[in-house]
Amino acid sequence: MSWSAAQYTKFEAERNRPIHDLLAHIPTIDVESAADIGCGPGNSTELLQARFAGAKVIGMDSSSDMIEAARKRLPGISFEIDDVATWRNPGSFDVILSNAVLQWVPDHAALLPALVSKLRTGGSLAVQMPDNLDEPAHVLMREVAAEGPWASALAGASGTRVPRQQPDWYYRVLREVAAETDIWRTTYHHPLAGGAQAIVEWFKGSGLRPFLNPLDDTQRAGFLARYTELIAKAYPALLDGSVLLPFPRLFFVATR
Repeated sequence: MSWSAAQYTKFEAERNRPIHDLLAHIPTIDVESAADIGCGPGNSTELLQARFAGAKVIGMDSSSDMIEAARKRLPGISFEIDDVATWRNPGSFDVILSNAVLQWVPDHAALLPALVSKLRTGGSLAVQMPDNLDEPAHVLMREVAAEGPWASALAGASGTRVPRQQPDWYYRVLREVAAETDIWRTTYHHPLAGGAQAIVEWFKGSGLRPFLNPLDDTQRAGFLARYTELIAKAYPALLDGSVLLPFPRLFFVATR
């Protein structure tokens, strides 16, 4: 799946809100080294650097487009192309931040202990993942994919995100490797100008990618037209033409 830094940052202010909240929950310690894994275009890295001024911060992402954008944004930080699932940097770090990326990475039962092992004692793994697969925007992606003439091309699109686990599952996994785990869920309600089309643009930078990338231009246009039509019904516009997008997210901070 290809990522577009330009598309992703169209709603940067809204996407940054959970990063601020996650960073605020990391225990205050003398942070000397921090890593942003799945750093995207560098917006989360910038906030991580601001939260722990003076720390050596690095960023990593599997997308060359994202890394190019991050390097332009933060030329003083070292960014590398790598895969979160097989991240080769041994650490050790005082903070590892993962914002809206682990939902794309398999086998959390093995991944989370591996990430915690890269922390120094007292260091924290801070994670935020969208928890919105039951929201209308995602339900409609799957329905449109299954019902249109593009169904065969999108047969595997719904399985791109890893199976979602409940908070208690994450707590049980983390309590085996962390001294303390703080876990919570927040639903943000984002007012977006532009009605249904704004919601479509939001998800074109994230959840819609597995459904759009396999299609040719004609199929993609047809898919988006049908999806936009259904989104307009599921998320009615307010009197001023804007729309309110509820967005649940799961957070946890595991301290070694």
